[in-house]
Amino acid sequence: MKTLFNIEGWSRKEHYHFFSRFEEPFFGVTVTVDCTKAYHLVKEKKQSFFLYYLYRALKTANEIENFRYRIIDDKVYLFDQINASPTISRANNTFGFAYLDYHKEEPIFYEKALQEIDKVQKTNSLVTAAPSENVILVSALPWLNFSALSHARSFSFPDSSPKISFGKVTEKQGQKTMPVSIHVHHGLMDGYHVGLFVDRFQELLNEV
Repeated sequence: MKTLFNIEGWSRKEHYHFFSRFEEPFFGVTVTVDCTKAYHLVKEKKQSFFLYYLYRALKTANEIENFRYRIIDDKVYLFDQINASPTISRANNTFGFAYLDYHKEEPIFYEKALQEIDKVQKTNSLVTAAPSENVILVSALPWLNFSALSHARSFSFPDSSPKISFGKVTEKQGQKTMPVSIHVHHGLMDGYHVGLFVDRFQELLNEV
């Protein structure tokens, strides 16, 4: 469900109009998160680290209102819930776009996600679900310890969904870290909101 957001009283009204006129209204940052506790916990339980951090990224995004804004037909809408559209790798080194619903109950999220991943891995299709605005576009690049990242973009296609990419887990002196790239529409949020996301995501990774 989504509701029309009244921007008239919005403190970011001028920012929204300013950045929405840009050919490229997205800005991005790359940060490094500490995943030492999370990684060891997941491996002990023999679970998927990808789904573990994806669930926490979705939980974080749903807690921060600006990550639930989308621009549709030149109007701002607020979605009740944000889900994920991740890239799922296959044995033949291709990938498909999946659609994973966010569930507050973590075991249910895992169960449904594993079913969707299995479905995608058994096809050769690039797009395996109908496009939707209420998603975060997620990609995992476990082969790369990147320090920056850019995305392929079609400027003629209206897009306001955040894009989050996760990189390779590396270890130094017992600390495991992972790069995270976050690209967001500047008409809908600023660096402050991305900072809120990073801090909360790190907090959830530290919980055991």
